[in-house]
Amino acid sequence: MSDVNQALQRIARGTGIVFAGTVISMLFGFLSRAIIARYFSTGEYGVFNLALTILSIALVVATLGFQNALPREVAFYREKELSKLGRLIPTALIIVALNSLMITALLILGSDVVAQFFNETRLKYALKIMALALPFLALRGVIISITQGFGRVREKVYFQNIIYPVLYLILIVVGAILSFPFTYVFFAYVAAQALTLLALVLDVWKIRLFELKFSLDSKLGKKLVIFSVPLLLSGILSFVMNWTDTLMLGYYKSSETVGLYNAASPLARLIPIFLTSAGFLYSPIASQLYAQGKVEEMKRIYQVLTKWVFLLTLPIFAVMLLFPEATIKFFFGAKYVSAASALQILALGFMFHTFLGLNGMSLIVIGDSSFILFSNFISAAFNVLLNTLLIPAYGINGAAVATAVSYFIANVLMSLRLYQKTSIHPFSQSYLKPLIITFVSLAIIRSLPLRVPSIWEALPILAVFLGVYFFLVLLSRSVDKEDVELLLAVEKKLGVNLGIIKKVLGKFV
Repeated sequence: MSDVNQALQRIARGTGIVFAGTVISMLFGFLSRAIIARYFSTGEYGVFNLALTILSIALVVATLGFQNALPREVAFYREKELSKLGRLIPTALIIVALNSLMITALLILGSDVVAQFFNETRLKYALKIMALALPFLALRGVIISITQGFGRVREKVYFQNIIYPVLYLILIVVGAILSFPFTYVFFAYVAAQALTLLALVLDVWKIRLFELKFSLDSKLGKKLVIFSVPLLLSGILSFVMNWTDTLMLGYYKSSETVGLYNAASPLARLIPIFLTSAGFLYSPIASQLYAQGKVEEMKRIYQVLTKWVFLLTLPIFAVMLLFPEATIKFFFGAKYVSAASALQILALGFMFHTFLGLNGMSLIVIGDSSFILFSNFISAAFNVLLNTLLIPAYGINGAAVATAVSYFIANVLMSLRLYQKTSIHPFSQSYLKPLIITFVSLAIIRSLPLRVPSIWEALPILAVFLGVYFFLVLLSRSVDKEDVELLLAVEKKLGVNLGIIKKVLGKFV
């Protein structure tokens, strides 16, 4: 079996597991958000999202970019300098632990200033409570990124995707049943994060994947920090790009407007779910291939993955683009339907991100983290500028446009750089044909005078669209031999007979 097929099958297995975990995580996360949104006012829901956004930015600073750097670094050390791995891991954990404690103290002390900036007094106590979760969040993320470098998905799925969201949902439901005050939401968040980290540490200690010891290697730590600094700054800029809309809506408008927007934003962020899932094992596997000088194999993996991720993402994108009102109403209730246009705009931005594939992660693999910093700086600058110009006049729709445009700019820049450095691009012939079919099909359906008040009435229309779409994809002969081999591997793994599907595909390969 070729390196490409072996890598694709490993990534496919990992993608399936990570995707299942991500779906579970998002399901429970949406349930938690829906309960908070329905049980409390839109203003309180907005405060919760503002506090969560600020904590997310603090998390990027606290982890110093290690969450993006460690999967690659661990994979490289395993390939070339295994003896140093035992010192690298505890060094990374100690650095992050100390840094996160310092950031926590700054958040607590500066909560009053932040609350005054957003003119929202309720944000002060929210930040003081939620800041206590930062060390637990940071250490959990770094431990999971270390296990990712070992090519493992178990820890991410169990502890990040299942245990934490389930714990938090249980605590939120208990609070709603017992009519606890709004502050309980934040205490529940801290408790869920602390218990999840404790469970993860006990599990890692039990299986002895790596030693949890106190060992600080200043030379390795310095090297790791130097490599991670561009990724840290890129992470900060990514959060500027991702969350400036929420923060500036809070500044220019109100917490109620933030609450409306955060009905559309979390839904649109579902779109890269398959891309993110595929990227979890792509990073260590592509790092090993690149270390061996197998760039052509890496290119082919990139192209096949991008096509499959696009095809798998299409149903999610289609339902948000074609039936935004029904989608928002189903998840958040009728009072958030006014965010439907924002959902469509955001969906286009996140789908463009998916359409070009794992460009940023590939740049990390080849060690070009400085360009990621450059592209994120350019896109973040455009995001701030567009939000400043558009939010006062257009509110949540202006914020959505700013985010979509900034994603477009970042992805175009990173894809051009990746092609310049490695000749890697996603546009194989078998990918271009489904793209053309997609654009034409969606344009035709958008032109029809469809009125769909509920998600249940949208599903039959979506099913017909997808059936016709995938028939046209087959008819255009967009199926490659790697696609069939991947299907055979899935068939073997699941222990099912996909004879009919194989027979159909055989006629179009």
